[in-house]
Amino acid sequence: MHKKRIVVIGFVGTQLDSGNGSGRWERWRPSVAITQYPDVVVDRFELLYSGRFSQLARSVAADIGTVSPETEVVLRDVPMDDPWDFENVYGALFDFARSYPFDPDQEEYWIHITTGTHVVQICMFLMTEAFYFPGRLLQTSPPRRQMAGEPGNHVLIDLDLSKYDQIAQRFSREQQEGVAFLKSGIATRNARFNTMIDEIERVAIKSRAPMLLMGPTGAGKSSLARRVYELKKARHQIDGRFVDINCATLHGDGAGSTLFGHIKGSFTGASSDRPGLLRSAHKGLLFLDEIGELGLDEQAMLLKAIEEKRFLPVGGDNEVQSDFQLIAGTNRDLAKEVVAGRFREDLFARINLWTYELPGLKDRPEDIEPNIQYLLAQSGTELGHVARFNKEARERFMRFAASPDALWVGNFRDLSASVTRMATLADAGRIDDAIVNDEIARLNRLWRHQAGSASSSPDAVDIDLEALMTPQAVAQLDLFDALQLRSVIQICRGCKSMSDAGRKLYAVSRDAKARPNDADRLKKYLARFNLEWTDIELHC
Repeated sequence: MHKKRIVVIGFVGTQLDSGNGSGRWERWRPSVAITQYPDVVVDRFELLYSGRFSQLARSVAADIGTVSPETEVVLRDVPMDDPWDFENVYGALFDFARSYPFDPDQEEYWIHITTGTHVVQICMFLMTEAFYFPGRLLQTSPPRRQMAGEPGNHVLIDLDLSKYDQIAQRFSREQQEGVAFLKSGIATRNARFNTMIDEIERVAIKSRAPMLLMGPTGAGKSSLARRVYELKKARHQIDGRFVDINCATLHGDGAGSTLFGHIKGSFTGASSDRPGLLRSAHKGLLFLDEIGELGLDEQAMLLKAIEEKRFLPVGGDNEVQSDFQLIAGTNRDLAKEVVAGRFREDLFARINLWTYELPGLKDRPEDIEPNIQYLLAQSGTELGHVARFNKEARERFMRFAASPDALWVGNFRDLSASVTRMATLADAGRIDDAIVNDEIARLNRLWRHQAGSASSSPDAVDIDLEALMTPQAVAQLDLFDALQLRSVIQICRGCKSMSDAGRKLYAVSRDAKARPNDADRLKKYLARFNLEWTDIELHC
């Protein structure tokens, strides 16, 4: 196997390497000592110095040539105005590393960190850790007894943590603990969800950039945002408070005041100054749920606050500051909101760096059981007794929970409420068939009303029938038929399949049929207008 050439890169020590006359050989000088180790042959020494220390660098190079003629010494002037200024030093070393012709296949690099200012040593460490210097750290130390020609000791430090099993295992355990914490300790089984939480854990630890959590109501956006905050707090990455607000509750002039604060007397009722939520979240985390409900003026002010960390309170002339991390939540498609002119494109671009879509409960059927176990344990703490299903009741509820009949409109909120009701009604802590049957009936009644209200959603008027039918066909529709068709299409576009849409549209009348075929009923309804399911999907 070809042996690589050893190349040392290090600064000349303005104090440790200095010395004149023959007495200098009585002292331990780190840069010279590196070339005196009997078991090490240094092929090349890249001796760095800054401007005014060129004479010392040449003197040290000459002494290295005396003790180790086989070592080539290359003097490198690395200009820096202030060797104690971090930005100046790091920039100078970065420029050096970018221009240096590293050849890791042929050469092995040792980065000497014993000499130079403490700032220089730190920057050398960071450059090596970031692989700008593709090598290992070299730390040298003087001999226990000062003796002429004694080179002292040296140790090589490899910063590739993957080579250190115990460290790697420790980091892996800590990462796994962080993921489990974000999932509230629930042993979720959905592969897509688990992969997403793994990435969120890594991003939460490494980044302070805004995060956008998308997903339907009840999917767990608020809970996850709080968990991210608590994880960062435990890792000492955040000092301030967790501040959250549902933007759907903000209306009119009060929206700006709630978020950005106001000055006393700025409007009727402003009897005193108000700091606002953004300032309350200083050094902490701000969670804005349903951010798509914010008005355009508030969106513009929020963008400035995110980018510049400063903003004007309502009625104020002087800007205030707040350095917070933002997590936004929404159940809207913000890209479509941008196209519709209801959401600012620049704000969307700013918060769209780390975007995660939390799946609803229907998309995570394998996670229903572990969530039920978690919720039963939680209810036990609140109720003072632990409730459990008997075998038949568990099987009955699990069959229903994972079936197409279980709509889970409110997602995990529905599941949490359901488990709480059953645990509360469980005599002696036993959830039996009767309790489960009553709960299933209760959920069906609840979802039936919600499905009915969804069909009358005002958003249905946004459906462009002329994009689906000819203008002549639309012109021949009665207003009643046009309104009804728009509502039906709106429901269909929120469903995964024709069967799913049919169950929602015929939620009441289907119970009167012995063998309901919701998909066939919907198919026949659409056929009245010469439409098929694929036509609706095509224009979604």
